[in-house]
Amino acid sequence: MSFFENLAASVSSFANDAAKTIVKEVVDPTVSFANDAAKTVVREVVDPTVSFANDSARTVVQEVLNPTVSFIDSQIQRPRDVIEQQQILDNLQELNGSNFPGHDYHTPDRKNWMAHLSVDKLTFNKIVWPGTHDSATNGIGDPLFTRWLGECQTLSIFDQLVLGTRVLDIRVQEDRRVCHGPLMSYNVDVVLNDVIRFMSETQSEIIILEIRTEYGKKDPPDFEAYLIDKLGQFLIHQDDNLFNKPISEILPKRVICIWKPSKSPKPYRGGPLWNSDYLKDNWIDTDLPWTKFESNMNHLTKQPPISSRRYFYRVENTVTPRADNPVVFVKPVTDRIRKHARLFISQCISYGCADKLQIFSTDFIDGDFVDACVGLTHAKIDGKA
Repeated sequence: MSFFENLAASVSSFANDAAKTIVKEVVDPTVSFANDAAKTVVREVVDPTVSFANDSARTVVQEVLNPTVSFIDSQIQRPRDVIEQQQILDNLQELNGSNFPGHDYHTPDRKNWMAHLSVDKLTFNKIVWPGTHDSATNGIGDPLFTRWLGECQTLSIFDQLVLGTRVLDIRVQEDRRVCHGPLMSYNVDVVLNDVIRFMSETQSEIIILEIRTEYGKKDPPDFEAYLIDKLGQFLIHQDDNLFNKPISEILPKRVICIWKPSKSPKPYRGGPLWNSDYLKDNWIDTDLPWTKFESNMNHLTKQPPISSRRYFYRVENTVTPRADNPVVFVKPVTDRIRKHARLFISQCISYGCADKLQIFSTDFIDGDFVDACVGLTHAKIDGKA
């Protein structure tokens, strides 16, 4: 082999060895590094990103889409539930009617209806007291924007009393203003002045005035002393034996004032004010009329007869707007049950619990509601109920 051939062979061999070295020491490690880097990117970036995206999607479904779909379904279903429950009450009305002993009685003077029933015969345990729910809300909130959310009565306290109302439900806050939840109205002085005015214009009418601190609010300072100072001459002192007495034995005292503070000490037994032990109810938060009607009846049937209990028991013929439902105005919601007040009384007769119905309250009280309560009271005096 010639010199040049040997040289060419040597150069070729060197080139091959160099190429192998480059592949082994540069290319292979580079490829391996690239593969490792790619695996690392997949493991530490792509996989977590995909997992995060999947988790986010599941979270969106669970916390946004599912509740949204559920909310939309409820908005569609609730009107159906309301219609169905109203139909139940309408059918009950058509089947059984709304007559009861005293249903056709009409007092000649609602302002003085107790006097017309004879104060000697009218004992406390025979009275069916017509009451109002959230009584002092006729001036609540802003008349354009919020009043329809909290107004449960359109009449003043005085006008309610003249119409025949005998139980008032007043809620106050720390500054003595009347309130209903976050909505505020006039000072409670307006309420008490209306009560005093009514007392001055009548002689034999007894009223139950419940005043309580609204839920979530602070008690007005020195409020018990304030109530006694304002109403002292009319206050009927707490007395467990009151319930079997005729009104004539109580006069001229004519106001049972029940004060329910949030944290302040409750009125003492035997004092001029009554405490929360003497007014009970089983209120439920619903906007469904049959649900409320049925609950009222079930709870009432479990009460002892008026003649054997030493407290007042209230049934509220009302339903309450719910924030999660399409209709939040008080009037159209409470009208779902308000028109069935006489039906409830007739069902009390059917269930044999007319002797348990004592305070019967409503939103937007009217004369027919008063007449129904007074009519049953009249029947009780005559021994017909």
